[in-house]
Amino acid sequence: MKKKIFSVLMVMAMAASMIGCGNKETTEATSDAEVVNTDTEGAVYKVGIIQYVDDASLNQIVTNLEARLDELGEEKGCTFEYADYYCNGQADATTINQMVTELINDEVDILVPIATPTAMICQSATEDNQIPVVFAAVSDPEGAGLVASNDEPGANVTGTSDALNTEAVFDLIFAQNRNIEKVGLLYDKSQDASAAPIEAAKKYLDAAGVEYVEKTGTKNDEVMLAADALVAEKVDAVFTPTDNTIMTAELAIYEKFIEAGIPHYCGADSFALNGAYLGYGVNYATLGKETANMVAEVLVDGKAPATLAVKTLDNGTATVNTETAAALNLDYEKLRDMCDGFVEVQTAEEFE
Repeated sequence: MKKKIFSVLMVMAMAASMIGCGNKETTEATSDAEVVNTDTEGAVYKVGIIQYVDDASLNQIVTNLEARLDELGEEKGCTFEYADYYCNGQADATTINQMVTELINDEVDILVPIATPTAMICQSATEDNQIPVVFAAVSDPEGAGLVASNDEPGANVTGTSDALNTEAVFDLIFAQNRNIEKVGLLYDKSQDASAAPIEAAKKYLDAAGVEYVEKTGTKNDEVMLAADALVAEKVDAVFTPTDNTIMTAELAIYEKFIEAGIPHYCGADSFALNGAYLGYGVNYATLGKETANMVAEVLVDGKAPATLAVKTLDNGTATVNTETAAALNLDYEKLRDMCDGFVEVQTAEEFE
């Protein structure tokens, strides 16, 4: 994938102007009218893709997003240009702000931010110019203030959601081991995507009368220390929601949990690929394709993001790491019938 090279310097005022974008309310669309393209033959659309960070799930989204855009271009007789307008912020807000600004200066036709933090930056950067934004993998669009509602977004921002069914994850945890007495909650407290699932986890555990211990980290070394702390607490299982910070650290911590005999249950298949016992959630390859479909709806079909409902995928695919299961001596067959989909993987850095 050809990556656009961005300058590493930026005016401090530019960065300052974008701080706090997640706290701004979604503005109402200036018009409900949709401009429908009547002739797309030969049209060229510039698609700016902004990935939050490298991890297996988000990489799946980008790969399938781009492949589907190519397919749609052939089907509709147009071209979606994205290779020169792809960037990866590597979880640095200042860098992402600069990248979004440069994409806007390049006059892209649409911004496609991958994950909640990038979507919030794009929302702030387009409040005045109203460039369409179609996000991918935002767990709680309403809670993050990206849309007025999932059904009626209300402004220039819409997209696809990877909302997690936390209760279903805990049903799997307790089906695996009904004698759990203490659960570790491992997450990054600065990740908006983790807030609602963690609260749901606490509610579930309180109702079950099960103790829980919270440990957090915002970068890899902090996550490793948090994992060590949970091992020291002798928790019976660890839960992590769809958290990109923990995801990027999974390859560095999964062996700690295996050595301690602690299964790690998570909110995405990529966690299991990177060594966790079980990941549960949406199919990120499908999410990428659905995001591309929405991009085409906006650019080619002329649909307004304000009235284009957020797409939420069915939540019910479990991914089990068979190597980790064997190391923990866990029989996962009992979980198979509890899920809409069931996938077995072995430890790797990326999906093939």
